[in-house]
Amino acid sequence: MFRGVNNINLDAKGRMAVPARHRDLLARDGVEELMVTLAHRGNCLLIYPMPEWELIERRLVKLSDLNESAYQLKQILLGHASHCALDGSGRILIPPLLREHVEIDKHSALVGMGNKLELWQEQNWSAQRSVNLSRISEMDLESSEELAGLTL
Repeated sequence: MFRGVNNINLDAKGRMAVPARHRDLLARDGVEELMVTLAHRGNCLLIYPMPEWELIERRLVKLSDLNESAYQLKQILLGHASHCALDGSGRILIPPLLREHVEIDKHSALVGMGNKLELWQEQNWSAQRSVNLSRISEMDLESSEELAGLTL
């Protein structure tokens, strides 16, 4: 499980050092390859360990292209998916096209989301976090059937 937020600096070539705690988790599971793609919501990139990505990819390819929403989701997630291998220093190269699309230059935030990581441009993450905190404080979590049993 990926969790927490890390401030990350990409180097001049667009390489991101995966934080040691995440590298240790990946190494424990024997994962050396990650898949990076555009997020279907939010202005960020999604980073999946390859075994997790393969499960998602199998489900996505089963969706019908005749369903417009499914087709658009496949275009975003599958069409922008880029294979990234961890190098000997525990870094991955974030493809330039993906970096440009979400405005990631040097300063970014890596957010653990359980089965995946999100990579945000630092200021965009700050803005999104503020929006999330504002919205969640206004929500009636008890009225959501899915969230009603969650005790925080």
